Amino acid sequence: MSLKEILPGKLGFGTAPLGNMFRAIPDEEARATVEAAWDQGIRYYDTAPFYGAGLSESRLGEVLSAKPRDAYVLSTKVGRVILDELEEGARDLGEKGGTFEHGNPNKIVHEWTAEATERSIEGSLKRLGVDRLDIVWVHDIAQDFHGDLWLQKFEEARTGAFRVLSRLRDEGVIKAWGLGVNRTEPIELTLALDEPQPDGFLLAGRYTLLDHEHALQRLLPMAQEQYVDMVVGGPYSSGILAGGAHFEYQQAPPEIIEKVSRLKSLTQKHGVSIKAAALQFSLAHPVAAAVVPGATRPSRIAEDVAALDETVPAAFWHDLRAANLVSPAAPSPTAPDPHPPKPSPEGERPWPPPPSAA
Repeated sequence: MSLKEILPGKLGFGTAPLGNMFRAIPDEEARATVEAAWDQGIRYYDTAPFYGAGLSESRLGEVLSAKPRDAYVLSTKVGRVILDELEEGARDLGEKGGTFEHGNPNKIVHEWTAEATERSIEGSLKRLGVDRLDIVWVHDIAQDFHGDLWLQKFEEARTGAFRVLSRLRDEGVIKAWGLGVNRTEPIELTLALDEPQPDGFLLAGRYTLLDHEHALQRLLPMAQEQYVDMVVGGPYSSGILAGGAHFEYQQAPPEIIEKVSRLKSLTQKHGVSIKAAALQFSLAHPVAAAVVPGATRPSRIAEDVAALDETVPAAFWHDLRAANLVSPAAPSPTAPDPHPPKPSPEGERPWPPPPSAA
């Protein structure tokens, strides 16, 4: 089943910030933010055990467990098992060190084996207070966490998590599975495998106004050819496109700050919000099924909903291209895909697949 069939709309809610990403968030603020997302009509929620060592899942579950389970779509991730015992010393989070320093102090086991995958799902269900998941992503089997060892972790997931999730999908326990990563290469490798294929992927930070050229070179053409959908995570590039100071989970470097300044100059010239430009750009690619910005304040949810509906003139996208601020290969919301898929031979599926396609 394609993600476009499963997901209830183009806008979801990414809950990494609820795990106390970058700052300690009061419980009441986190609860109010989730309630605001619900009240604004958002019905797709994405979380992960990694976000605050289970804190994000617990906070999300506190609200969602009281809602009708058939009324929303829920995704979480595997690859991290949260233990009851507390962590001793600093966590090793690769390039993401310090991101969740304000989260729960529980010890995290990083493992993608079959047994760990099943334990991870059990833990997530308990923290979320629900009886089932809709989508499960295999989390962070990429270079940003594992460096040169990432292929070793990928192989662990291929023989473990991939097979467990494929079985659960085939049994109807979950609706779909895929990879949730911050790099394109693990997804490219997965799509090239002659094994049960993922239904989609969550790509964080790699298809945004600030960073999209690499994804356009190989990954997105592969996904389009194989009818695999994408959920766009981190559309604000860790917050720098929404008034924050972070890019790639770190303080933004001068060249990124300068590029954001140029982007803002164009949005001001055309009277559009930078949030609208960011969300609508990420959704313009035909592979994109939804976008999941994060938030920790209720007011931010209303901004995201308004940004998705905001009218962005074609002249703005034209000026973006003229200023070399976006790749010429990137589709814009008001222009056709510059590299549409080749017409399918008779008998093959068109893009997008029809509603009945699996």
